[in-house]
Amino acid sequence: MSTKRFRPVNELLKKYISIKLIVISMITAIISGSVIGGLIVLKLDLPEIRQLDQMRPPSITGIYSCDDTLLDEWFIEKRQQLSYSEIPELLIKAILTTEDRSFYSHNGVCIRGILRAIVKDIIAGKYVEGASTITQQLAKTLFLTNEKKITRKMKEAILAFQLERHYTKNEILTRYLNQVYFGSGAYGIKSAANIYFGKQINELTIAECALIAGLPKAPSWYSPLINIKKSRKRRNIVLRQMFDTGIISQTEYLSAKASDIQLKKKATSRNKPILFLDTVRAALEERFGSEYIYRKGLSVQTTINIDLQHIAENTVERHLKIIENRNPRLSPNNLQAAVVVIQNATGNILAMVGGRNQKDNYYNRALKARRQPGSAIKPLIYAYAIENNYSQTSLVLDAPVIYGKWRPENYSRKYSGDITLRKALALSLNIPCIRLLEELGLPPVLGFCKKLGIHVNTNQNLTFALGSSEVNLLELTKAYMVFPNKGIYISPGVIRQVKDRRGRMLWVHRPKKKWVMSKAGAAIMCDMLKAVVTQGTAKKAQKLDFPVAGKTGTTDNCKDAWFIGFSADICIGVWVGTDNNRVIGKRETGGRTALPIWIDIMKAGQNIFGKKNFEIPEDTMYVSVDVNTGKESQGRDSTLMLIKK
Repeated sequence: MSTKRFRPVNELLKKYISIKLIVISMITAIISGSVIGGLIVLKLDLPEIRQLDQMRPPSITGIYSCDDTLLDEWFIEKRQQLSYSEIPELLIKAILTTEDRSFYSHNGVCIRGILRAIVKDIIAGKYVEGASTITQQLAKTLFLTNEKKITRKMKEAILAFQLERHYTKNEILTRYLNQVYFGSGAYGIKSAANIYFGKQINELTIAECALIAGLPKAPSWYSPLINIKKSRKRRNIVLRQMFDTGIISQTEYLSAKASDIQLKKKATSRNKPILFLDTVRAALEERFGSEYIYRKGLSVQTTINIDLQHIAENTVERHLKIIENRNPRLSPNNLQAAVVVIQNATGNILAMVGGRNQKDNYYNRALKARRQPGSAIKPLIYAYAIENNYSQTSLVLDAPVIYGKWRPENYSRKYSGDITLRKALALSLNIPCIRLLEELGLPPVLGFCKKLGIHVNTNQNLTFALGSSEVNLLELTKAYMVFPNKGIYISPGVIRQVKDRRGRMLWVHRPKKKWVMSKAGAAIMCDMLKAVVTQGTAKKAQKLDFPVAGKTGTTDNCKDAWFIGFSADICIGVWVGTDNNRVIGKRETGGRTALPIWIDIMKAGQNIFGKKNFEIPEDTMYVSVDVNTGKESQGRDSTLMLIKK
């Protein structure tokens, strides 16, 4: 067959390909020109590398109480810069192994690392890996911000090339190790060794070198002062890398991995709320970044009332000694407590005690210790019932019940038959609450608890009614705040406002608020929890001369004792227990152990903030009801109960 008929087609195809190549070449030229032009513009906008030796010293960040009392000052310690020869070889190798293994072979930028990061970012659909070399990290630390933009990465690369031209590898590495941020206010390895371990740089163990080497990846995340579990996990990853690359032997690896993290003991001061300040530090670093805090200088007004803080600290110490005296089997200072005091209307945390000072100044039990709340969880179940057409006068059966192999009992092992919700809650009876939870359904109750800020494992059963799900003190306390707050959930905070060093306002805390239950339901819960004080397990609180409400909580064998309660103005949560989950002592219930601490702090708090009555919504009213039958009555056993109209 003749091929002449196909020649025009072939010519057209060749012409099309030629045009396509021309277009591609033009586009490539435009892009290349744009990139080169962009780089030139960026370079003109960059600081001179020679400014490195004339960097302006950082400013001081002042931390103040709610009434502007100076609590602390944060700054980068004025220190002598280490020379390369003063830095232990083991620490240098640990840093290079985890941060930049090709440091001595690249020219400031690792192309292979950039390509690998691009692939990961594309797969993740977002910016997840920066692929920065040590030189790039130094450039960013000294001259740029932490913004995740391509222009910043381009500037970083240009500056890295310039640094490599003007300085030797050892000079760059030395400046990096003296400047990079290691978390919790530690800039440079000398500062990190002191802040975390109280040691000179040449005194660090293999495990300590690995911990420090693992921090630059995410210093605020891996700081052992903020989260020791994450810090240990990260340290062990670095140790594994050191073993895999032959820096340490298998024996050294296994020994270092098994070692505990021995942190520097902080000097205790009654004038410095150390754990509260650590919480403020973490919040500021999350919002502003560590560079801004320690280099720019800020004026930070916190929420803490320093007088109330000292009262809370002293009250905890005094009462823990009383408990220890009546339980001689307790090891000295083994008993611990946590307290949070929150202003209802604002969510401001007025005081926070994370533990007694004598033992451990790093573990904030108010935020980090997750323990079983016992009966302190019950009000949340009753609150959901009130929101779903139950009343204080509704009856629930208090009689023995069996669920397979589980045979729950009341603490007293006594039963009352049909009983009102009000009386069942006031007496903290187990069986009525279990039956109520079964009637309501577990999933919707757990969903309601989540709205109140409780982080609940969905793998629960009816034992949830007895407090089998672990919580921390802050989340349970803020859940109770919903009741005096007319059904509004408020996210607590530790910072009121932040100004720069010139006094310009940078940020004002505006708490997040959301309706989670009706005003009527919240007011009824206040009334029900008042009955815990007047008729139930918290009668000791009647000594206060203003309206209060709350709930005790005690776990099996008295391992944890709780009292969460509130006035119209403030909500206070108290937990008492041991870190090793040992028994506190016989009959050391929430009412006997945690409640006295709560009473003393509440009394002091109301002397500061006033003594108001709980608000009664228009769609509710008081009726005289027999506490046993739930029927309207003027008899001997009657009491006023708040109900919906």
